[in-house]
Amino acid sequence: MKLRDSQSAYPTCPYLCFMKKNQRGFSLIELLIVVVIIGILASLAVAGLLASKRSANEGSAVSSMRILHGAQMTYASSFGGGEFAGDIGAPTTTVFTELQSRKLIDDVLGTATKSGYNFAGGREASSSTQPAQFYFSAIPISADQLAGTGNHRLGIGTDGVVRSDSTLTTHFANVAALAAAPAMGN
Repeated sequence: MKLRDSQSAYPTCPYLCFMKKNQRGFSLIELLIVVVIIGILASLAVAGLLASKRSANEGSAVSSMRILHGAQMTYASSFGGGEFAGDIGAPTTTVFTELQSRKLIDDVLGTATKSGYNFAGGREASSSTQPAQFYFSAIPISADQLAGTGNHRLGIGTDGVVRSDSTLTTHFANVAALAAAPAMGN
């Protein structure tokens, strides 16, 4: 059967036609609503991405703390004659140079910056009443609420317990300050 020019190959059906004959596409309001919905979903996804990145940074920093603890113990028994590497007193980055030169830590951790955290370490010399002690501290590079690199200050001492608190801008000052922080719940 041959169709005339005025006939269509598709029958007109009120149930299958979604657009009016004079409507050519989406209205500006419909497009704006779609753009707003996509924007809201994107902002939720970015917030979740940043939170997961902070969590990953903290996990890496905790792992680095455990590596530093093992490196210090190895240094004291193999190279330090019972004393630990680093400067006595306030935390510095000297300890990282010493541990890296002995190949006890890798080159990245040897820079004292890794995975969004700045690291520092110190020690206390042994005396007739107290054995030698050491500590490490890590603080986030950025403490910004939205784009921060971590939510906790981390530390580890001679006892091997990883400790943390919510101070984000200063390192633990000494072994006693670290010991006063609560143990991390992991």
